Amino acid sequence: MLQFKKGLRDGIPIAVGYFAVSFGFGVLTFQNGVPSWLAVLMSLSNVTSAGQYAGLEVISAAGGLALAVVVELILTQLIINLRYALMSLSLTQKLSPSIKGWQRLVIAFADTDEVFAVAMAHQGELTFRYMLGLQLLPILGWTAGTAVGALACGLLPTSLQVALGVALYGMFIAIVTPAARRSRPVLLVVLLAILFSCISHYIPPLFGFSPISSGFSIILCTVLAAVIGAWLFPKNEEGGEE
Repeated sequence: MLQFKKGLRDGIPIAVGYFAVSFGFGVLTFQNGVPSWLAVLMSLSNVTSAGQYAGLEVISAAGGLALAVVVELILTQLIINLRYALMSLSLTQKLSPSIKGWQRLVIAFADTDEVFAVAMAHQGELTFRYMLGLQLLPILGWTAGTAVGALACGLLPTSLQVALGVALYGMFIAIVTPAARRSRPVLLVVLLAILFSCISHYIPPLFGFSPISSGFSIILCTVLAAVIGAWLFPKNEEGGEE
């Protein structure tokens, strides 16, 4: 129970940030003609900001769910959310050996960027109860924010709606910064990821090519930065740096 309560406390800042960001998503769903109950179901069953925004954009642009739209939607979600597979693989290294297979599936459902960052910064092994507590409030915050946004649409100015969409990135920076200040390897990996992201966005247009899509950019930058970090700062069998 202590582990569950600690997870709840650690998840409060994420839940608050998710509420603000998903509020904007709720407003956007109403503007695109999506029923409020369906918007809430999308958030409850997905818990992914970039994936949901991209999916809503694809559906709205096509005006329906024809076969071609479904294929495009699947490919879009696969590209954007493939990074979660990488994060889940990394997270398994910190999970307690006592966690069963079905419990790992439960944890994987809400292994978001922010939850992953907090879990990796957690001291010691990750128990199932801690992960439940850590993920519970963010799921509720994300779903509740969507519901409130869908119901309160039209009451906020456009400038405020845009500002709410930036909240997720500010929250993620606030989570990563303390870990980067404490750990030189983490700081280096973060700087490398930023560098690779800038290269993928600005270099291709200089040669007449379109910038790499955000989904592929995230995957490539994550893999490259992580591989270089693992090469420069390998772990020994006891978990310490060599």
